[in-house]
Amino acid sequence: MIRRDFLRLGGAAGALALVPSKAMPEEAAQPQTQAGAANVPAFELEETTVASLSDAMTSGRLTARAIAEKYLERIDAIDKRGPALNAIIELNPDALAIADQLDRERKEKGPRGPLHGIPVLLKDNIDTADKMKTTAGSLALADNVAATDAFLVTRLRAAGAVVLGKVNLSEWANFRSDRSTSGWSGRGGLTRNPYALDRNGCGSSTGSGVAISANLAALAVGTETDGSIVCPSGINGIVGIKPTVGLIGRSGIIPISASQDTAGPMARTVADAAVMLGAMTGLDPRDGATKASGGKALADYTKFLDPAGLKGARIGIPRSAFRLRDHVEPVFKAAIDALKEAGAVIIDPADIPTSGKFGDAEDDVLHYEFKDGVNAYLATANAAVKTRTLEALIEFNTTNKDRELPWFGQETFIKSQKLGPLTTPAYKKARQACITLTRTQGVDAIMAKHKLDAFIALTNGPSWVTDLVNGDRYTGGSSSIPAVSGYPNITVPMGYVYGLPIGLSFFGRAWSEPVLIKLAYAFEQTTKARKPPKFLPTAAL
Repeated sequence: MIRRDFLRLGGAAGALALVPSKAMPEEAAQPQTQAGAANVPAFELEETTVASLSDAMTSGRLTARAIAEKYLERIDAIDKRGPALNAIIELNPDALAIADQLDRERKEKGPRGPLHGIPVLLKDNIDTADKMKTTAGSLALADNVAATDAFLVTRLRAAGAVVLGKVNLSEWANFRSDRSTSGWSGRGGLTRNPYALDRNGCGSSTGSGVAISANLAALAVGTETDGSIVCPSGINGIVGIKPTVGLIGRSGIIPISASQDTAGPMARTVADAAVMLGAMTGLDPRDGATKASGGKALADYTKFLDPAGLKGARIGIPRSAFRLRDHVEPVFKAAIDALKEAGAVIIDPADIPTSGKFGDAEDDVLHYEFKDGVNAYLATANAAVKTRTLEALIEFNTTNKDRELPWFGQETFIKSQKLGPLTTPAYKKARQACITLTRTQGVDAIMAKHKLDAFIALTNGPSWVTDLVNGDRYTGGSSSIPAVSGYPNITVPMGYVYGLPIGLSFFGRAWSEPVLIKLAYAFEQTTKARKPPKFLPTAAL
């Protein structure tokens, strides 16, 4: 969850590193110096794709166990030691045994599919029925061992993925305080940005974004209510897919909002994210929202990976939905030039007139839905969990304020606790306003007016210096319209400012993941913008 100031605040001025593409010389993307880079050992699997890992296992060059061991060594070297990113909150003690079993299965029956033996990290608000905890980063849930896998975990295990561990997050998915620090939780501490260690990894899927950017695993799962997949993906220079609400089942995920929450893949390439997305779809019997995905969800999104996918595409720019600071504008312009060169037709502006008019309604909806959802989750949690209601969570935090409230409070919890049920007329009115302003009068209307295939927008500005005392200082973004509408949003690396990654978002109508994947992949292949992090102590020219 990215709080509403994400759209309003801008960043400080800085030097530029632009999109490397045919329209922009490659050397422009390179910081001039990298003095002070951390002494990080070379890694055999750096930037390795899912397809390459699968090929290595097919050929016998690597096994699932060897791959898992290499990532575990990487985690020990740079997450716990070295730069000490602190992205991993818990490792799966059964990971190597699972990998061994999958290796035996490969020999006896062949692979289950493209994720067979591939290491995956999960955000620590996703239930796993194993030896790991599910805590949302809160000490109140320190004893929460789930009895049942989350639906998406069931799907990933069935596809042959190796659940390597869980990653840190902004506590309670950044829905506890109005001035929290992204990437901090009472259980996990602070996660750091691998591009500049004093800067923030964005929230709430901070650990997922940092871990994948730093090559701690092949893939990760994030969750989003408003910005929490796309922002940490953009700020950490990776790909993130926030799918249509209902495409991926949400049972077994600690909730914020029934109308906006969704999980999604986070990866270093569009191809890898597409593979993972297909593995997670399906009808979830414990999540009624997935009924709408019938006939729309696909098991394979890789067939839309077309390097010529931008040719003839009509793409609109909703300028009123985001802000471009002076130092970001040339990066965005270079991206537009690359899109045009690849054959896209750009409609600029293609403004969404309701932008900025639904913030209060969204705020009300989230507070009502959080109380309802978190109480339902806690009521069925492991019997060892003593905090069974939101009211009890507030009391726990107050009692343990030295560990849970040292940097920021829980005013968001308190506001939610004061609200009534989802039958309250004020809630219904706010939810209808969100639907009307973001769907009927928003995305749907403007896409029809301009005959658009998708919108593009700035995913994020450059990361800010982490400040536990004053909280986050978001530097631009555009997540709210697709988040509130429940529509899909994909971010792809676009370029750099002071060596800090900037992402480009593609969003559109409900269930338009195939179109967005095609466009995002073609942009990725045209620009090749991603550069792995150098673990610098601070931003550098």
